[in-house]
Amino acid sequence: MSFSPDSMEQLNLLLQFDSATLERGIKVHSNARPEVIAACRSLFDKGMVDQPDGGYLTDAGFEALAHVQLLAGLFGAN
Repeated sequence: MSFSPDSMEQLNLLLQFDSATLERGIKVHSNARPEVIAACRSLFDKGMVDQPDGGYLTDAGFEALAHVQLLAGLFGAN
């Protein structure tokens, strides 16, 4: 099994959140790349963020972010 381009967009979007606090969210604007908008909507549909255009991480999103950061560190992602 490999990551699809859609999954990669979601993982990269999760990395945009601040892992130090749940009190900082993000906003994906309507003029963002369509892939980013779709990734954000997918994260919302999965219960990872509280708004279709970003907002704040849910508890599940915060946990997912920790895993994504671990993977990113293993592969030297910035």
